[in-house]
Amino acid sequence: MFVLGNFLSALAEVLDLLLSLYMWVIIIAALLSWVNPDPYNPIVRFLYRATEPVFAYIRRLLPISAGGIDFSPMIALFIIIFLRQFLVKTIFQIALRLG
Repeated sequence: MFVLGNFLSALAEVLDLLLSLYMWVIIIAALLSWVNPDPYNPIVRFLYRATEPVFAYIRRLLPISAGGIDFSPMIALFIIIFLRQFLVKTIFQIALRLG
């Protein structure tokens, strides 16, 4: 059973890393949206492609905007924080019990 415990522990660490990286991508994309960057810049295009599908899905589920302010990045960050605090920690605890 220790093999499954090690696998789950590694899975939790990778998931935590990916969620952390995506959280920073969302933060950078939200900050860039305030300054109207060049849409042909490859970095801006990557950030848009990486975040816009998630933002559009959140906007469709919860059409919340006040005074032209888009709250979908903040909601996405809350979801990531929840996943890191609940899902990743739960996987770690399961891994510890198996190992």
